[in-house]
Amino acid sequence: MHLKNEPEITPELVKAHGLKPDEYDRFVALIGRVPTITELGIVSAMWNEHCSYKSSKVHLKTLPTKGPRVVYGPGENAGVVDIGDGDVVAFKMESHNHPSYIEPYQGATTGVGGILRDVFTMGARPVACLNFLRFGAPDHPKTKHLVAGVVAGIGGYGNSFGVPTVAGSVGFHPRYNGNCLVNAMAVGIAKREMIFTSEASGVGMPIVYLGSKTGRDGIHGATMASAEFDDASEEKRPTVQVGDPFAEKLLLEACLEIMEKGCVIAIQDMGAAGLTCSAVEMGAKGDLGIELNLDSVPCREPGMTAYEMMLSESQERMLMVLHPHKEAEARAIFTKWGLDFAVIGKTTDTLRFVIKHRGEVMADLPIKELGDKAPEYNRPWVETPKRLALRRSEVEPPVSNREALLTLLGSPDLCSKRWVWEQYDHIIQGNTVQRPGGDAAVIRVNEAGKGLAVTCDVTPRYVEADPFEGGKQAVAECYRNLSAVGSLPIALTDNLNFGNPERPEIMGQFALAVRGIGEAARVLEFPVVSGNVSLYNETNGQGILPTPTIGGVGLVADVTKTATLAFKNAGDAIIVVGETKGWLGASAYLATICNREDGAPPPVDLDVEKQRGGLIRAMIEAGTVTAVHDISDGGIAIALAEMALAGGQGAMIASHDAEVPLHAWLFGEDQGRYIITCGAQQAASLEFQLNSLNVPTTFIGVVGGGTLTLPGETPISLSELREAHEGWLPAYMGAEAAE
Repeated sequence: MHLKNEPEITPELVKAHGLKPDEYDRFVALIGRVPTITELGIVSAMWNEHCSYKSSKVHLKTLPTKGPRVVYGPGENAGVVDIGDGDVVAFKMESHNHPSYIEPYQGATTGVGGILRDVFTMGARPVACLNFLRFGAPDHPKTKHLVAGVVAGIGGYGNSFGVPTVAGSVGFHPRYNGNCLVNAMAVGIAKREMIFTSEASGVGMPIVYLGSKTGRDGIHGATMASAEFDDASEEKRPTVQVGDPFAEKLLLEACLEIMEKGCVIAIQDMGAAGLTCSAVEMGAKGDLGIELNLDSVPCREPGMTAYEMMLSESQERMLMVLHPHKEAEARAIFTKWGLDFAVIGKTTDTLRFVIKHRGEVMADLPIKELGDKAPEYNRPWVETPKRLALRRSEVEPPVSNREALLTLLGSPDLCSKRWVWEQYDHIIQGNTVQRPGGDAAVIRVNEAGKGLAVTCDVTPRYVEADPFEGGKQAVAECYRNLSAVGSLPIALTDNLNFGNPERPEIMGQFALAVRGIGEAARVLEFPVVSGNVSLYNETNGQGILPTPTIGGVGLVADVTKTATLAFKNAGDAIIVVGETKGWLGASAYLATICNREDGAPPPVDLDVEKQRGGLIRAMIEAGTVTAVHDISDGGIAIALAEMALAGGQGAMIASHDAEVPLHAWLFGEDQGRYIITCGAQQAASLEFQLNSLNVPTTFIGVVGGGTLTLPGETPISLSELREAHEGWLPAYMGAEAAE
């Protein structure tokens, strides 16, 4: 097929589109001729890593995705899980790492906008947002700029759109110097009968373009997200999209209204690869062809080519297959909301993807094969070399435990992130029951008091040390955090952030982390219902720490019975649930206090995690405990400090396991542990009950006073703890503001 004024398809042009020579040859063999430039653009979008999962698919297939509550698993815009009473929760997490590094405000903004569209495309009203952020070393010249822009972008979009941002994580490490991570998660609620999918049905059905106009922003965004960075990455700034939260709010209301009116057959968000990916997915899933006439696409810039329209990633746009007799009603609704509504094509029975523009056929491709025949690689991989477990005698304390606690509490990773989350509106909609700062946020979903708990977790240094154990631990910690507020963990989403999969050691990290996630999800009955893979997070050959973020959702029967981590009553007994061996390998203490990142990470016993999570939830339900906090980064000492600061009450820690060196007992990161408090009269019976179930339980102290007193150390006042915990991030970011 030859078109006038078409550029010649050269090896250089093919390479610029991210296709390897053998992939291009495969495409030419598939269509039997040299492609047009529009067809080359289409296949570059459909066959890149971001859209086709060509390096990860073989491993993702091993994850457990089914369960009694799962309505829709991976493959739709968002996973959907039944929460009873005819209600479902839809949720997903996605990355906007590459765009956020290039243009932090707009990259983060459009990341939030994209994940919100994934949720309401399913017919669910968004009720909560979360984010997981990783930045380079604090002293790196780009870090402050990235933190400021990303946080402002997340707040600017979520606050304007009107959805609370309720939970998240912020951390720093030199390995993110060249690639920050911006993972955004959204959660929505719908009635089960009102869920919509992207599978088109019926021949001759109108295909409708909805929302904002198409511009030249975002062209090749998906391709950029599937490539490493180098010193010229700043030149990719034009591929970053521009978001408009107010337009998206209108789009949400208009979409939910036409769904309620029964106008919709299928609907798909125009996200990565824009019109191309949304149209192909809708047709291919329904075993139908798609014919588009681009003359009808609403454009905000004159003279746009078919190539530009098909690859634009302009924001706040949807594609829909409509019931023909409902067209006028749907058009009236979108006109009322001030949004574009245009019939731009139809479904066919040809199984072809046909693009017409200005009287010419610009593309004519087999629609199923664009997805089904995409390259799928079982890339070679090597196992990460095993690290030896550190003996406790190998870690001598370089400072006092008092000083170590204050240093850790004020370190970039463990300090308070209040400066971040206070820029987000976390109470809009009026259903936020537990705000940021705890183990998990809790939101109310109906007037009867049913709720959801949400959180996101991963410890990258564990995954770097042992991808399999690190993958298991990320799921287990998410499970613990949900259990610690009293919710039943029901399903998870993931965002798998890794380096270049063409390097066997990176592919090994990915393969083993997925294997660990899968094992944990199976044992904990915590299925994976949605997710995202972000590869090529490298700059000049330096990859990020392997970071498989886990986002979890838990079901709360009654939000008035949830637990918090805050100390409540003077005189309450403080009890550690779980065994403390003082595991310091790959720990925060080792990294921050000893300036070492060695040793194996703590092992995770999934059966123990499941048993203890159930016991914690039962105690919260029964009202036996007054506070609960899982023990993770920084060990018992950091958990105690966080509980004291949250409750405004100190504690006297009088006892510990004398067989474990005190610094290891305080800062070790053994898994499967919680700190609970209860009334002094209940402590003995509670310990006896748990010990009779073979759950190691240790009374360690009492709540009360204005200081936290560690064994053998000078008491630390709450004001000193608070100054250490709250001071670093505002001071760091304030320094940028003054520059």
